[in-house]
Amino acid sequence: MIDEFAKDNLHGRLRRDRKALLWKLDGLSEYDVRRPLTATGTNLLGLVKHVAGVEARYFGEVFDRPSPEPLPRWEDHDGSDLWATEDETRDQIIESYRRTWEHSDATINELPLDAPGHVPWWPEPYPNTNLFAIMLHVLSESVRHTGHADILREGLDGRTGLRAEHEQRIDQEARAAYCAKIEQAARSAARSGVEECPA
Repeated sequence: MIDEFAKDNLHGRLRRDRKALLWKLDGLSEYDVRRPLTATGTNLLGLVKHVAGVEARYFGEVFDRPSPEPLPRWEDHDGSDLWATEDETRDQIIESYRRTWEHSDATINELPLDAPGHVPWWPEPYPNTNLFAIMLHVLSESVRHTGHADILREGLDGRTGLRAEHEQRIDQEARAAYCAKIEQAARSAARSGVEECPA
């Protein structure tokens, strides 16, 4: 009973974050979904492409259920999963991600939480694992990258949130006042020499 509860809970959260990640692309131009928004080149469409690859590998290869989506060998990873080429369309990447969901969901639905898996790219003694550990791993990856996408989108046009139906209109004056309050606290702390707590 607890296994099914845990599985359903983890799976539900993964589904939620998949949708949230895709929502971060809504209403943006081709340039804005693709352009590097950090010093390391992080970009919104690249995050979707990367998370799709993560799901395809972990819910596919790890359980000897290869993904129908084309993937380079894990040994040949070169960072190309982190950005979209000019030949890859937004729709292609989104549809590939959605097909990956179907494959991942089938793996999750068909296997018990203690189903054995093998992750050849994990160092010893960790390669032998199970579905429960992989669900946690993929969920943490999805949450992390959806958080990245949230910050990137906020930087582009100020939009934030997990779901479109919960989004509130942006009150620019309230945001400016809030940020000014935080800025003032930071400047005051810097002037008064507040130190960090010892570790």
